[in-house]
Amino acid sequence: MAVDWIDLRSDTVTQPTPAMREAMARAPVGDDVYGEDPTVNALQQRLAIKLGFEDALFVPSGTQANLVALMAHCQRGDEYLVGMDAHTYKFEGGGAAVLGSIQPQPIAHASDGSLPLEAIERAIKPLDPHFARTRLLCLENTWHGRALPLDYLRDARALCERRGLRLHLDGARLFNAAVALQLPARDIAQFFDSVSVCFSKGLGAPVGSVLCGSRALIDEARRWRKVCGGGWRQAGMLAAACLHALDHHIERLAEDHARAARLAAGVRDLTAIRFAGQHTNMVFIDLAPAHLQAFRAHMEAAGVRLSIGYLPNIRMVTHLDLDDAAIERTLAALQSFAP
Repeated sequence: MAVDWIDLRSDTVTQPTPAMREAMARAPVGDDVYGEDPTVNALQQRLAIKLGFEDALFVPSGTQANLVALMAHCQRGDEYLVGMDAHTYKFEGGGAAVLGSIQPQPIAHASDGSLPLEAIERAIKPLDPHFARTRLLCLENTWHGRALPLDYLRDARALCERRGLRLHLDGARLFNAAVALQLPARDIAQFFDSVSVCFSKGLGAPVGSVLCGSRALIDEARRWRKVCGGGWRQAGMLAAACLHALDHHIERLAEDHARAARLAAGVRDLTAIRFAGQHTNMVFIDLAPAHLQAFRAHMEAAGVRLSIGYLPNIRMVTHLDLDDAAIERTLAALQSFAP
């Protein structure tokens, strides 16, 4: 008998809805390497306008969006400042260093997901042949579900302007941040020279990210996309899924946040599991390392998938494929765990 799984590993596991699949099937297409796919062009134009940029580029993944952004901003031997636990530094295979010869300078995150401004100042290298040239600051929003405060972004922008740095946002979950802050996404994007947005997480598209920036930056990023093997052909069917997400899946992110809050409320007072926080669509719990394997077996027996590794910290992520009943089933399984 097939298991009716509840999958809380990530919001990347979402399936395209029937309406999204229909939009994909109807999409007019062309060869995007020649710039001739009308649906890709429509997506790029729409998101650029929505976020306040001159141009945009549709790419296969968030990793590639960040990579081509860094390679467009920086030259060989340059440096970018980045969070020690940021996706661009920790979870993207070292691509900027491997493919771009761009040196990362990691900085420890503050508890709210920001990089302390004084730490950024200290990390900027002098103009001296001994050092890599500091060119770029890279922030992430949301970071572990945390939406960066608007005042912090304004201050970070002022620092970059004063010190001659460019500013990139890994905005994989930008719209989660916008919904949480009850602001248009453009109000967040306004502080950055480039922004990447992922459509295959909470927005529910099967694949794809978009990088926004100036026309000159996007021209350079388009070249690097081709070098990295990311040239699309008839990609309009995938772009149509992203356009559908823009129309139908942004405001509903509030439902994911509410379900995460319900999940957090249900585990807050458990003794076997320590509640470690809830931010937007993510809930964090801790277990003693000795109990991880028993916990994994218990949750799988209940039909709940979680990302359980060797660390005591576990992240649970809500998304559009989970309803209220799935949250209640998950809570029942969590509450019945007795190591």
